[in-house]
Amino acid sequence: MLAAWAAFAGRAETETEARRTKLLAEFRRPASTDGLYPSENPFTPAKSALGKLLFFEPILSASGSRSCASCHNPGLSWGDGLPRGVGDSGQPMSRRSPTLLDVAWLPLVGWDGKFPDIEAVTFAAITGPANMGLDEGSAMRRLAATPGYKEAFATAFGDERITRGRIERAVATYVRTLVSAPSSFDRWVDGDALAISQAAQRGFGLFTGRAGCAACHSGWSFTDGSFHDIGTAQGDDLGRGKLFPSSTKLRYAFKVPTLRDVARRAPYMHDGSVPDLAGVVELYDRGGIERPSRSPLIRPLGLTADEKTDLVAFLRTLTGTPEPVEAPVLPR
Repeated sequence: MLAAWAAFAGRAETETEARRTKLLAEFRRPASTDGLYPSENPFTPAKSALGKLLFFEPILSASGSRSCASCHNPGLSWGDGLPRGVGDSGQPMSRRSPTLLDVAWLPLVGWDGKFPDIEAVTFAAITGPANMGLDEGSAMRRLAATPGYKEAFATAFGDERITRGRIERAVATYVRTLVSAPSSFDRWVDGDALAISQAAQRGFGLFTGRAGCAACHSGWSFTDGSFHDIGTAQGDDLGRGKLFPSSTKLRYAFKVPTLRDVARRAPYMHDGSVPDLAGVVELYDRGGIERPSRSPLIRPLGLTADEKTDLVAFLRTLTGTPEPVEAPVLPR
């Protein structure tokens, strides 16, 4: 009888370990970035270097004082640490500046997914009245009047022509290089049992289990790129629903953001309305406004105080130590 029980217990333990191994494999970082760059805009070092120059270039704003890096600061995990982005006029925009970490893996870009790819974002930011506020013609003339840019475009593309398409391709190439750094969670996934605390391990169990977070925050970058109403936005803040006005389910739906470096990226949500990670967990524990558009995945969770603490402990393990990014010397 004891031998039979031992055999049963051994099988159960083996099955549990197999499930755990399979689960952890779903969150393992990719071994390489092969295939990350589209065939119509392949990676070249010169194009990426030009894209970096343009990303940090303030002459692409109306006042000549703001750049892409103003809202996507490498020192702030490629966000800006503000509840809402600030435009060239100094006025807040309608939404928080999202991190650019791992954006290359997203099928659609932006809180509402209105951009089909990274290339489409650049001039929306440059020419947007609430954003950098510079018209396309002025952007071209300013770059063309700078000898160093003629040289950089020639190096990247074979001749000195400065066009919208080339600017879009160069910036997108650089942005695709912005990949989150490995964290203690990754070391744990790779077999270091002591890389994260017991509290964080319990938090991961909740994240992938009863709390249901991994239903949307899935994979190594902790997002499936989908859009959901989590029961917070109200009024005319319709998110993806503004693009699809006949869809009930997309009303108030916003992008599921990556959780990489999340502990560094307060405040949270698309409108910066939640100040800290504890507040985010509380929000999901309450379940949000019940309405037809609210995702069926959102519901009151009934978490204990200790469980909430464990979830926050887990989220903190997703912060890596990135390589320092030096601002480039801009052509003049």
